[in-house]
Amino acid sequence: MYLHTLVAGLPQAERAALVQATELRSYRRNETVLAADEWTDCIYCVAGGLLRVVAHGSSSDDVTTEFIRQDDFFFGSSFSEDRYQVAQSLVAALPSSVYLIPVSEMRRLCALHPEISLKLLELAMKRLSAMRGQLRRISSLPSEDLVGRVLHQLSQLAPSTTGGYDKRITQAVIASYAGLSREVVNKAMRNMEDRGLVRRDEHGLHVSSDFAATDFEPLPDEHSGSGNPAAASGPESPPIEAWSPSAADTLPVSLCQM
Repeated sequence: MYLHTLVAGLPQAERAALVQATELRSYRRNETVLAADEWTDCIYCVAGGLLRVVAHGSSSDDVTTEFIRQDDFFFGSSFSEDRYQVAQSLVAALPSSVYLIPVSEMRRLCALHPEISLKLLELAMKRLSAMRGQLRRISSLPSEDLVGRVLHQLSQLAPSTTGGYDKRITQAVIASYAGLSREVVNKAMRNMEDRGLVRRDEHGLHVSSDFAATDFEPLPDEHSGSGNPAAASGPESPPIEAWSPSAADTLPVSLCQM
């Protein structure tokens, strides 16, 4: 049974109450989890799969501002109210399983256990740092270098069973995250394949380890969270002692171990 480290230290009775209040939902790839301007009374914890946050501009092109990976949370800017309105859409980039935890329940736990508040704050700060790093790369890197960097990020966010990243992540999603047109992404990826930097198999796309290099210095492992400044701004979130599925779409059935 799945046990998230955020609540692992809670007394059994409180974990049981959290389980009773929490709902587990499954979403198909490209299915909308939350629509922009929608009100919700839950925070969202990704149990399996990958979500993306999508901003809708005046043009027809949407922008992926960030990815919400397994064991990460999506929530509003404040827990002061039981409901909040989202400004952007939340969409399943891959088939995903998501825990819907009532804001009121999480606020109660934060009041009783301040360490939970600190862990949530740490996750939010790391995601904000990752967004800043992506904006920096969009503004400074040539298009092919930027595409290569995004491909490496995806190999960490959505790894396939044989390495690389899940082939179900489309070029359109890559383009929306890189701030490029799909045509530019397609051309860059074809060039990389011709040079042997990208290869495909039945499960995913494998990318060169050189793609870990940022516009400042190399990041061999985005999960390491090492002390150098580039590592602090690059990764989306820290590694968490997580349930590991036996297959890409195998999903847990409860948030907490009773």
